[in-house]
Amino acid sequence: MKKVSSIFKDLFGNIFGNFSKDIGIDLGTANTLVYVKGKGIVINEPSVVAINNKTGQVLAIGKEAKKMVGKTPGHIVAIRPLIDGVVSDFEITEQMLKYFIDKVHRDSFTLFPRPRVVIGVPSDVTEVEKRAVIDATINAGARAAYLIDEPMAAAIGARLPVQDAAGNMIVDIGGGTTDIAVISLGGVVTSRNLRIAGDEMNEDIIRYCRDEFNLLIGEKTAEDAKIAIGSACPQKEKLQMPVRGRDLVTGLPKEIVINDEQVREALSRSIRIIVNNVKSTIEETPPELLADIMQRGIILAGGGSLIRGLDRLVADQTDMPVRMMEDPLTAVVRGTGIVLEDIEALKDILTENQHDRSYT
Repeated sequence: MKKVSSIFKDLFGNIFGNFSKDIGIDLGTANTLVYVKGKGIVINEPSVVAINNKTGQVLAIGKEAKKMVGKTPGHIVAIRPLIDGVVSDFEITEQMLKYFIDKVHRDSFTLFPRPRVVIGVPSDVTEVEKRAVIDATINAGARAAYLIDEPMAAAIGARLPVQDAAGNMIVDIGGGTTDIAVISLGGVVTSRNLRIAGDEMNEDIIRYCRDEFNLLIGEKTAEDAKIAIGSACPQKEKLQMPVRGRDLVTGLPKEIVINDEQVREALSRSIRIIVNNVKSTIEETPPELLADIMQRGIILAGGGSLIRGLDRLVADQTDMPVRMMEDPLTAVVRGTGIVLEDIEALKDILTENQHDRSYT
């Protein structure tokens, strides 16, 4: 009976596979990126969903929902269904995944897309959190869901030889989490996962403006300042930009000019914690692997690694070469795409997988 069931499973799997596009997803706290096998990255949208609380209706997902953040009436909320890289709202995450899966198949005339999906998750997620991601993906329409640790995916995206008996060190600074990992022989030898990353840096700037200038600014304004003039160490060129918000004393609108030195001071706490954890991870790494890393260098990935001078600061603090990978924002999703292209050969590096049993 089991043999017959297996035959039907393979048969239906092949039928669905012929009409569906296998996809890789970087399910990030800030942004979701989607890679389609044979095409490359086709979607890069914010992980935001706008909901009407009165009716429970989803009004917008992705870019359109991001435009609504901080600008909605009381009964409409724009929320992030993932916090610190893990699912905080199962149903909304499921709807967001279904939206992206359907969007990928919109032009292929597939009535019921059933793709295989590889998803990047933070390295320290619990079994319960893994199950939530898998169930949400299966319920959203996938016929099979595979999970891969984000630092492993980023390392694969950087074309590092992760399956060799050699040390590779990656620091992936995303929106909600920072993953630091030493990888060898297709597995993580030592790692650290921090709930300090891009979002926390935005909060640092918000706190700094409130404490130093009595100015309340929004998250988007803080993020704009971080991207425009944020740095980890002094720069040759002095930068500044206007910042607008509400004066906490008068309650009226107010504009100030903030410079790169002030933003650097605001970011210093979060950056110091990240750098100290990189050093701690190095201290826990076996010496033979350290010798490899000293030769290959530490690889920075993720949007947070784009902070000016961060690579130089990490190099100074660790006495090791540091380089930023090409296009660090797409590191994880490119890694999931490489796994998709040869999933059988790379299945040993996946943390977990689940097939939909609805047709088995």
